Amino acid sequence: MDRGSLDKKFSFKKKSHEENEETQKKRTVYRTNLLFFSVFVLFAIIITRLAVLQFVQSAELKEQQQSVNTKNVPLAPRRGTIYDSTGLVKLAYSTPVQSLYVTLPKDYSKRAEKDRKPGKKLLPEFNAFVEKLAVKLNELGSTEGEQLDVEKIKERLDKDYTQYRGFTPRLVKSDLNREEIAYFLEHRQEFPGVEVVEESVRHYDPDRVAVQTIGYMYKFKGARTNRPKYKEIYQANSEVLRPEQVYSESETVGYDGLELQYQDELRGKNGYKTIEVNPRSMPEGIESITPPKKGYHLYSTINKEIQQKTEQAIVDQLRWLHTHPVSGKLHGDATTGFAVAMEVETGNVVAMASMPDYDSNVWKTGSTSPSVYDEIQHKMGNGTIKSVPSGKAGPHPESSVLLGSTIKPLTVLIGLKENLFSPGQTYLDTGSAYYGKNRSSRVGNSSGHVYGPLTPSKAIEFSSNTFMVDMIGKPLYDKYGSNAGMHQGIDVWDKYMKEFGLGVPTEVDLPGEWAGRLEYTSKHESALTRLVQASFGQQGKYTAMQLAQYTTVLATKGKRMQPHLVGKIVDDQGNLVRDFKPKVLNEVAFSDTYWNTVIRGMATDVKAFNGFPYDYARKTGTSQQVVGRAVKDNGVFIAFAPRQNPKLAVAVIIPEGGFGATSAGPVARKIFEAYDEVYGLDGTPKKPQAAK
Repeated sequence: MDRGSLDKKFSFKKKSHEENEETQKKRTVYRTNLLFFSVFVLFAIIITRLAVLQFVQSAELKEQQQSVNTKNVPLAPRRGTIYDSTGLVKLAYSTPVQSLYVTLPKDYSKRAEKDRKPGKKLLPEFNAFVEKLAVKLNELGSTEGEQLDVEKIKERLDKDYTQYRGFTPRLVKSDLNREEIAYFLEHRQEFPGVEVVEESVRHYDPDRVAVQTIGYMYKFKGARTNRPKYKEIYQANSEVLRPEQVYSESETVGYDGLELQYQDELRGKNGYKTIEVNPRSMPEGIESITPPKKGYHLYSTINKEIQQKTEQAIVDQLRWLHTHPVSGKLHGDATTGFAVAMEVETGNVVAMASMPDYDSNVWKTGSTSPSVYDEIQHKMGNGTIKSVPSGKAGPHPESSVLLGSTIKPLTVLIGLKENLFSPGQTYLDTGSAYYGKNRSSRVGNSSGHVYGPLTPSKAIEFSSNTFMVDMIGKPLYDKYGSNAGMHQGIDVWDKYMKEFGLGVPTEVDLPGEWAGRLEYTSKHESALTRLVQASFGQQGKYTAMQLAQYTTVLATKGKRMQPHLVGKIVDDQGNLVRDFKPKVLNEVAFSDTYWNTVIRGMATDVKAFNGFPYDYARKTGTSQQVVGRAVKDNGVFIAFAPRQNPKLAVAVIIPEGGFGATSAGPVARKIFEAYDEVYGLDGTPKKPQAAK
């Protein structure tokens, strides 16, 4: 091939290459332009869509957005029943009632009304609704029932959300009659937001059986302000709590006694309505309903028959003390009495009476009138586990008192355990014991008695104060010195007291138990004076429940049993949920010789027990305390029976009743007899069985 041909061929290839490059550039420019155009169109579409959303569809979308949130509205469950020990007597139970609730369909609050234009105000609509509702409720309601005026209904509807959120149903009226129920169900469309809801009302045995022990109900709104349990529930965020745990403001809850102690078991589990709400918490519709679960039932250890006889025994004895002179005088200030009967082997409390009592049915709706409250307020406290005032004008002892001579069995046990004397040692009682610097302080026996030679057992039987001072109080002080400013003898005494249940909670299953007032720990007096006074029962105030537990320690020779008031818990089908077994809180170790020495001494003569068919161990007490400027004699009595095979321990306190043998002893006799009839102190009930 010649040179010309080669140049021509090369020139053709070069021209072809240049044309390809030009074409490629055009394609690139085209693609770039197409890309920019596509992006432009896309942004135009987005901007147009945003404009439509903003200016055309905003109202519709707001409405849709307002319904995306849901809330759970509690539906209160049916509360469980509290039975007596037989399972046949209902001490507390609930019955269904129909209540009228209103869920506000619109926001009628002042805040919302303020922002509305004159022609869009909703307050006239609200007022018309309330007036119409008031007319019908008063027209259909019974004359004996609650009368509601317009202002009262407005208060309960709470349109400004001071108590409730917008979606929360407001209770307007409870316990509707048939006419009211039928009318509002039939005319539901005429009353937007109105519902007829089944609830329950709490009832208590009309015979007033252990009313302070059973307790009563109160509105959650009030309970949350002064009961820690409900305060915690209220403060917890509803989103944190499961729906079944949320309490409504109008719900009634256990406020005292077993009703409070076993609130969680008795209450059951909430049902709830899941509803849609808008940002203002106004309801939009119901999504679902979950029904509530019924509460569990309690079988208490209280036996109605024994309880009633215990209460009546106190009432009769107080009346007797007002009309029969004791030690030359009437005891008109003896107006209260407290008793506990506790089974020795099980810890079951078969009776506990705090008298006077009241009809707790005044609380069945969760509130009561101020006038009724003023009348019952001094009868509501459970004086068997708390230190409650008498309710009388002027200074008077409370329900917890100095133990007096009932402490002496324990005092002697301490002396024996500390090797201060032996079981057979004799002490010469001259009627007086002296202590302090130059023997300047004196303690004498009751009524100035001089008992002569006394063994430890006889010192308990004759209730010798001088024995306790000379053989235990003073020697205990001499045996122990001071440690860091506190005399060790006081510490030793305190240790023994608490081992026997005095100065510590008994751990009974009731709320608010009082631990006692330990006056021997006060430094207002010398350690010697405190030990001397404590030795015969003048340096510590305790409750009837503590006395009963202390008595069971003596009866069992060392076992401090936990008292309890519930035997078992079952569900609504009768299935066992929980069974309560006897529990020993602590044991005290003493030799049998020491126990027998003390129990043998518990043989004080008590005329009220003349003819009692069982050998029983007992100790009377008359605790003297200065109240105001006067010295008051409080009657105290402890006993267990039978002596050799104890079944029941009883403690009775009659403030300002005088000698324990005369004031408290007769009550204890009737309690033992009641127990013997129902259960049998020897295991065989004495009550005649009804013919089949």
